[in-house]
Amino acid sequence: MRDETETFMAMKGAGYYSRATTGARDVINGALPLIEDLLSAEGNDGPPLTFSDMGAADGGTSLPMWSALMAGLRKRLPDRAMQLIYTDLPKNDFSQLFQIVHGQTDIESGLADLPGLSIMASATSFHRPILPPGQLRLGFSATASHYIVETPCDIPDHVHMVGALGDVRAAYQRQGAQDWEKFLLARTAELQPGGHLVLYNFGIDQEGRYLGHTGGVSMFDTFSELWHALADDGVITQKEYRTTNFPQVYRSVEEFVAPLESSASPVHAAGLRLASVKTQLTPCPYATAFAKGGQSAADFAKAYIPTLRSWSEPTFVNGLSANRPAAEKREIVDQFYAAYEARVAADPAGHGMDYIHAVLVCEKS
Repeated sequence: MRDETETFMAMKGAGYYSRATTGARDVINGALPLIEDLLSAEGNDGPPLTFSDMGAADGGTSLPMWSALMAGLRKRLPDRAMQLIYTDLPKNDFSQLFQIVHGQTDIESGLADLPGLSIMASATSFHRPILPPGQLRLGFSATASHYIVETPCDIPDHVHMVGALGDVRAAYQRQGAQDWEKFLLARTAELQPGGHLVLYNFGIDQEGRYLGHTGGVSMFDTFSELWHALADDGVITQKEYRTTNFPQVYRSVEEFVAPLESSASPVHAAGLRLASVKTQLTPCPYATAFAKGGQSAADFAKAYIPTLRSWSEPTFVNGLSANRPAAEKREIVDQFYAAYEARVAADPAGHGMDYIHAVLVCEKS
């Protein structure tokens, strides 16, 4: 039996994720004008405005956006009740999330003392219903909906579906289509009529680019190569290499919009419509800073690797045999990321994790 993603997946906790993932914060901050425009017609009277942040991790990357949005709404709608529901998988560090959003860390929070705002969380996969029907005004998710319920099969010669071929790649694409439909159907039921989804999805753009694969060194190919080197050296087994598979599917724009535009789709029948779609590239902030000069290759590598580790580590840990002690797993994974850091330090040219997103706005008719 294959492990379901929600049984092991969580971004690295204790605040590590938000400190290391500045690129994701840049992407989310850019969503603010779009969301403000979608809410511009809201008045001071009415039921509570309910928002969800799906796949929120520790909450730090989206905190500036939500703080600015809620402060603006409170100024414009002084009497309107609001509620923000953070959601992620059961193993997420929700304790850290609440410490961050309530201003109990070194990260400034504009939500901590905002009047009339209720902050809650749900440790529920977004492939399932999260809120009661008809309650959600706006659902938001960034860099999360590429996760699938489970990996459909092992990838024999890579660690990610972007490196898979033939029947293996097709199996991941089928799983991705099935889980994308689940995600959209659950959100459609939760949305109020006229409610919106704003989704910043990792995907493959029209030029074939995706996260960490935009013309330089391919991040996922490097992951696979270095993990396989550990197998060749006997640090891990060949079976452990084969069973290390990211539970992710990167979809094309056509795959994203298909259930929204096809009249035969259950999503379309449920009333969800595509309002807009675009792709965008957000440069890797660590590679950008290094390109400006004044930083050694070693310093760049030391700053860059944590942003990869913050989200990828659970997959590599989960690929190791359950018979290995936890301490041994940590040593192996530390060795793996140390090898990646050494490679970047030795030859930094082309390394960087540019973000490729398909940005979808959907509305419930």
